[in-house]
Amino acid sequence: MKQMIQGNRVNNYTITNSEQALHSSVARTALYEKFKTKIIANPCLNRRLVSFQANKETPFYSWFKYKEGFSERLVTYLLQNFKRQPGILLDPFAGCGAALFAASSLGWQNMGIELLPVGIYAIQSRILANKINIKEFNLVVDEIIKINFADYYDPCYQIKHIAITRGAFPSNEENQLVGYISYCHKLVTNDDIRNLLLYAAFCILEDISYTRKDGQYLRWDARSGRSLGKQTFNKGKILTFSDAILQKLKQITSDLDVCSIQLDLFGDSLVSEFAAIKPGYVENPEPILYQKSCLEILPTLQDNSIDFVITSPPYLNRYDYTRTYALELVFLGCSEEKVKQLRQAMLSCTVENRDKRTQLEQYYTGIGRAQEFLKIDSTFQQQTALQEVLTILEAAKKEGKLNNVNIARMVHNYFYEMCFVTYELARSLKPGGIVAIVNDNVQYVGEEIPVDLILSDMAESFGLTTRYIWTLGRGKGNSSQQMRDRGRAELRKCVYIWEKEVIT
Repeated sequence: MKQMIQGNRVNNYTITNSEQALHSSVARTALYEKFKTKIIANPCLNRRLVSFQANKETPFYSWFKYKEGFSERLVTYLLQNFKRQPGILLDPFAGCGAALFAASSLGWQNMGIELLPVGIYAIQSRILANKINIKEFNLVVDEIIKINFADYYDPCYQIKHIAITRGAFPSNEENQLVGYISYCHKLVTNDDIRNLLLYAAFCILEDISYTRKDGQYLRWDARSGRSLGKQTFNKGKILTFSDAILQKLKQITSDLDVCSIQLDLFGDSLVSEFAAIKPGYVENPEPILYQKSCLEILPTLQDNSIDFVITSPPYLNRYDYTRTYALELVFLGCSEEKVKQLRQAMLSCTVENRDKRTQLEQYYTGIGRAQEFLKIDSTFQQQTALQEVLTILEAAKKEGKLNNVNIARMVHNYFYEMCFVTYELARSLKPGGIVAIVNDNVQYVGEEIPVDLILSDMAESFGLTTRYIWTLGRGKGNSSQQMRDRGRAELRKCVYIWEKEVIT
């Protein structure tokens, strides 16, 4: 375990003798000893595969820059290694649907749960693109690229900004954007074509704005005139709406044309091949989508009903997706109040998330599962390595060493809610079923939080077996602030594989 104390140093952070007891790593070391034989560097995994990067050049994913999640190639790798026979796949944090579409292409039925409208909109647009009449779409695009959209401006379709997005676009470019939206709604009569055209505008919001997505927030260009931080930021070239939408529509039409040619050449033969070697194969089944919190949907799934879970929950890194995707949320009509509701409904991974214990207790009691709530709650309390971390964070909070006083609460709430997620995955998984989770370990005030080990321990409490905790050959560094204060500590980037044993 990297977080071992050596003298009065913890990861190059000097501590006093009185603090040393609070920096104990006894419980985390014991947990590491329990799982150390399962922690294996997998040479087949790399950062590109377990992140969005491998999707960047892929049609559909390259249309909209969604940095959260993993690649379709990772999904294919996991399914081919663990379950070649198609069944039912679930992603409870579906994002833009990489797991759903990759599994669908292999004949899997799939279910996705995603809270943020951004992900749901991207998934629905992908489904639409798969069945749109490409020739008709291309004809409309040929006409639309000649238009001055400001001429079609209608205030009925203007963007209803919230505080965080106000002033995000140069005014003349926002007028063009609104004119384009107005044109699509008023003059494009084909619903499918209209919706894909609107998705094209959704995909370029960051390109035509003064903002850039930057982890926990939107970073603002100095040209915006908004209040600036200590360092001046220049995002480089800001595209005009006309240039951006022209590039995006050309990209979409080109990708659709290529996919259409490939389908014509290989589609029928591939379907026949899969049908021959995989009984029950269904050609590209559409996903079942739920736009709610998985904390609400997972308890409604039947026992022993899911064959494979592939997911990447929000990391414990303070990233607030309602801020980073604020432009897209207001484009979709989310109000200030709606964004606040989404922020609180998300799995707790920001310092603003409030405790959901009472809410969860009421929910489980209301569906007649009060005893299961108590079991999950008790399992959380018994996680000694987690309690060790929480004790240290609370002490650091009292001593003013946390850069945000709510970090300890965030860590507590994150694992509390993930304990419920883990229980429900174990309950709904079929015997012999697999759960694959992509996640990172984190560090606060010099203390490593072994997310992989704590969640795996919870999983085993609920009857799952940890087959592997696959690590990448190279981990990730801690934040720049922590490196400055305490030096660099490499943290594990992992894909953990849990299995539900077959009872004989």
